[in-house]
Amino acid sequence: MSKISNLTAVVIMSLVGTTTSAAAETAEDKIARAMSAAPSDISDDARIMDVDGTILREGSNGWVCLPGIGLIPGDQHPMCNDAVWMKWMTAAGSGSAFSTDVVGVSYMLMGDAMVNNDDPMATDPNGGGVWVQEGPHTMMLFPNMDMLADLPRDPFAGGPYVMWGETPLAHVMLPVEAKTAP
Repeated sequence: MSKISNLTAVVIMSLVGTTTSAAAETAEDKIARAMSAAPSDISDDARIMDVDGTILREGSNGWVCLPGIGLIPGDQHPMCNDAVWMKWMTAAGSGSAFSTDVVGVSYMLMGDAMVNNDDPMATDPNGGGVWVQEGPHTMMLFPNMDMLADLPRDPFAGGPYVMWGETPLAHVMLPVEAKTAP
């Protein structure tokens, strides 16, 4: 019986060790995931920043790529942002107002987490609203929300749509793949 107990303990410890080492992600892993968010002519020279703000690699082209979205705890969907989107991320994270005088662009070619298309603060998919998990896409910010008046707010209408349209965090989603409503 003690041999079985010892064997069981060894197997459990091995599994725990494997799980622990798999969970410990290297900076190189995070950099590779962050770079997958945008075309290489953007990500190759982008600054790579971890979700906690740690710079993993300096860049030279003004773009910032992240291995996940810090606004969604535990999210590992990478994104690459221009300076306007980094300002937007700061505003969204702090709950402060956002505005821009120029168009902003963000790439999320590895997709996105499930979010409420109407309410950026919603966390429960069972709490109502239209929830969508977008595949590969780009996002755009505009200085004048009137420019978005004719775009649908329905993420399942096909083509570009407005996310969070009735909030200061409104932006246009440009899907790359088709999706179907749940």
